[in-house]
Amino acid sequence: MTDGAPQGIPGDSLNWPMLKIAYPTDPEYIAALLPPGIVPASTAEVRLTVYHFPVGAEPELGLVTNVTAAHDGIEGEYSLAYAIDQEQAVFISRELWGQPKFLADVRYFRLGNLVEAAVTHKGHTFFEYRGTVAGEDEPGEITEVNEWWVKCARSVTMQPHEYDYPPRVVRVYARYRTAFQQSLDGELTLRDSPWDPLATALPVRGPVSARLWWPEFLAREITLGDALDPEAFWPFADTLGGSRYLGEFGGPPMVRS
Repeated sequence: MTDGAPQGIPGDSLNWPMLKIAYPTDPEYIAALLPPGIVPASTAEVRLTVYHFPVGAEPELGLVTNVTAAHDGIEGEYSLAYAIDQEQAVFISRELWGQPKFLADVRYFRLGNLVEAAVTHKGHTFFEYRGTVAGEDEPGEITEVNEWWVKCARSVTMQPHEYDYPPRVVRVYARYRTAFQQSLDGELTLRDSPWDPLATALPVRGPVSARLWWPEFLAREITLGDALDPEAFWPFADTLGGSRYLGEFGGPPMVRS
């Protein structure tokens, strides 16, 4: 690394970079996953983030699956899934903000210039990345990101189209400065999984970019946004586990003969 590389306590979780991966996909695939009120953005891109970051005074490993989207005229990212390895953060994150977290086995490490990550859920390793450091980028870029979550609760009566808490958008605004960044050359492998349909629901349709990113956190704010049309949202209320992929009774859609 150069003199501009991050400095800190060796091995500290705060020193870990995020592995940022992006690729284009078909716009209609993204549109099929967006509930009414969240609309496609000007570009159709899948954005994956693998991280190792302290949450609740212990390290959390995770994979974030976002797609480009817009709400109320603001472009950002709609969150489909947070596969994480820390149980403490799963349920409270869903209760407070609707953040789509669920438990998974996450492997992420760097050894010299080699970078590897893999995520396994319900026995399926649906995501893998293996690459090597290819170069360094100049620090200093400031980025603003709006991330959209949805908070809702269906009725305890289990009656169709009834809610105890009708769907509301949750806006997550963040501002970062790129403290340090390294580009990667490597290979992204997505595998079919009934519980994590990343490979089939959001197929790769162009070049994959990957980088190691050390952010400086400048601002973050979570606010409750607009109500969504509860009737139009109903087909999106039944999700695949803790994600925002569409499911049936909380699991993969049933195969009927």
